[in-house]
Amino acid sequence: MAHHSLQRKHVVITGGSDGIGRALALEVARRGARVTLAARSADKLAAVAQEIAAADAEALAVPTDVASEASCRDLVAQAVARFGDVDVLVCNAGIGSAAQGEEVVPVAAIRKTMEVNFMGAVHATAAALPSLRRTHGLIVGVSSWQGLFAFPNSAGYAASKHAMQGFFDSLRLDLRDAVDVLVVSPGPVATAIHFTDPARARNLTRTRIEKQCMPVAECAGLIRSAIEARRRDLVMTRTGQLAAKLYPFFPDFVDEQIVRASRRFYS
Repeated sequence: MAHHSLQRKHVVITGGSDGIGRALALEVARRGARVTLAARSADKLAAVAQEIAAADAEALAVPTDVASEASCRDLVAQAVARFGDVDVLVCNAGIGSAAQGEEVVPVAAIRKTMEVNFMGAVHATAAALPSLRRTHGLIVGVSSWQGLFAFPNSAGYAASKHAMQGFFDSLRLDLRDAVDVLVVSPGPVATAIHFTDPARARNLTRTRIEKQCMPVAECAGLIRSAIEARRRDLVMTRTGQLAAKLYPFFPDFVDEQIVRASRRFYS
């Protein structure tokens, strides 16, 4: 596979203040990229930008609400004004969503999750697309295993990630020969998203999360490598790859394994 250098490339990362987004920003900055960071927290964004500057790389922090189309247009306008056209857009902003108590279909939570995880990716992509066309750039959708197969108590999150998968798969066809599209599907990663639902996470600690999940720096390194190789998809870990291959043929078996693994994780 061809290697595409990130040196002096302009990378825009939504959800860049924490977790995978922060780790990826530091990772691509070390490769010489100029980074525009977007997230709602101005203070957290500024801290990441300072980390990047301390590593002798360039960063711009733009407080952004990806659920707002106008906010995403402003993000891209500021990014292009500072660093020129966008070479790589990483749609990483996201929130967790879980069933609350006995409410199997928490309508308000599902709506909010779709607005941030799915429509946030749509808004950012629509805003950046003219710029990406000029650079023959790359769109990276940070999805999840749950874009391929669902977990229990995660209807909103799974729906948002399935929607992202379909959106970017279709977009890849529409933009062929103009803009490349990569969909990334991590499994459990050691981030704060596991604490979204306090009731489910009551037995979790950061130490347990770190022991049971992929380190965030490792996840970021895999995404960076996939960006440089211009891959079309990246399903992380052998477990995830095997589950994705088996699911169309043995869905009941995969469902049972997922339920058992989820119970072990949260118990």
